[in-house]
Amino acid sequence: MANEQELREYLKKAIADARDARRQLREAEDRAQEPIAIVGMACRYPGGVSSPEDLWELVANGIDAISEFPSNRGWDIDKLYDPDPERPGTSYVREGGFLHDADLFDPEFFGMSPREATAIDPQQRLLLETAWETFESAGILPAGLRGSRTGVFTGAMYNDYGSRPHLPAEGNEGYLFSGSAGSIASGRMAYTFGLEGPAVTVDTACSSSLVAMHMAVNALRNGECDLALAGGVAVMSTPTAFVEFSRLRGLSTDGRCRSFSDDADGTGWSEGVGLLLVERLSDARKNGHRVLAVIRGTAVNQDGASNGLTAPNGPSQERVILAALANAGLGTSDVDAVEAHGTGTRLGDPIEAQALLATYGRGRPDGQPLYLGSLKSNIGHAQAAAGVGGVIKMIEAMRHGVLPRTLHVDKPSSHVDRAGAARSGGAAGDAPGGSAGAVGAGRRQVAGDGAGGVRAPCGGDRRRP
Repeated sequence: MANEQELREYLKKAIADARDARRQLREAEDRAQEPIAIVGMACRYPGGVSSPEDLWELVANGIDAISEFPSNRGWDIDKLYDPDPERPGTSYVREGGFLHDADLFDPEFFGMSPREATAIDPQQRLLLETAWETFESAGILPAGLRGSRTGVFTGAMYNDYGSRPHLPAEGNEGYLFSGSAGSIASGRMAYTFGLEGPAVTVDTACSSSLVAMHMAVNALRNGECDLALAGGVAVMSTPTAFVEFSRLRGLSTDGRCRSFSDDADGTGWSEGVGLLLVERLSDARKNGHRVLAVIRGTAVNQDGASNGLTAPNGPSQERVILAALANAGLGTSDVDAVEAHGTGTRLGDPIEAQALLATYGRGRPDGQPLYLGSLKSNIGHAQAAAGVGGVIKMIEAMRHGVLPRTLHVDKPSSHVDRAGAARSGGAAGDAPGGSAGAVGAGRRQVAGDGAGGVRAPCGGDRRRP
């Protein structure tokens, strides 16, 4: 009898342990695939955009935000421009998308001396301002996050502010190195606001802000932080990007991106900053935070060996799209609209479009085309801040129930075989119907950046501190 009782007790314990193990496994699987809520966002982009609402007004009204070179950065504009693409040291383009007031900043608000602020890259200053506005957008007091497990994931690719020629040493030395270091871009935000989660600066060129989002999503799902800032920034302190790509003849002659257009002739450089505040959906609901949209899944890969260092690879793009959909638990027909990379290059756009059609375009029901667009047609290529700008644009589109039109597409690219599966350009129209992919929006969209192989299915007034 004693042995039978011991056996019963052992079997009870084994069954309980097995149930507990299954419960823990389910919880781990649920955490690994839990949707991530976007609860706050803020941005600055060309055309005087100082908020997500401003960005919506710009795209909804079909505004072209391209302008002349800035006059407040010490660029010798008369010598810089030359229509001859072969002339060294010059740019055959004299327009782009610029933050003309990137030099404005109130250092006292952030506990900074005027001397230190002057030596700090405008990108870091813009990130501080935008982070504050992102917290406000979410209804969170920044002071309340001090000491919290809040992460910072920032895309940034320029660090030339402190290495500009003829900078005076007196008064700047001691600040220039940290003021221009990429690692400090995220570190300064964590330091200023007292955030104690991971702080990472990402440089994957044009996909930087989306890779930063991908890292933030994984950090939240892995329990490395409870809240996270994710996005990117790009301000060109020197005209080097224009000069270098002029030699490569990779720029649009008038600085405008003709995304997926038959007369695309190159990309147009632009600037911007955009940040999202993200947390696990269950936490957002528990904390009573407004959910603007949800990120269902993300994926990252690389083009590998293509036909050139900056040339995309179609099969690699198809693979990252399918990986993101698998991570999100979605099928290709679940997606109605894609906010694409769409740089306006003759090589890149057709490759991206064919990858989209080879995935999202297959097996679509009759009368349900894939809608394709790009924010770059309005503001140019904001580089490390491009992807997050597209996400903000599409969140606003879902909120308003309208897909804004893509500019400069008089005729879609003849190098893309659409077979009736995709639409780009044209007039703005109602957002397509579909199953719910974003909380409170009832639409599905995808933010993507073909250059770096990133895909993310996802569904206030400007404050000058």
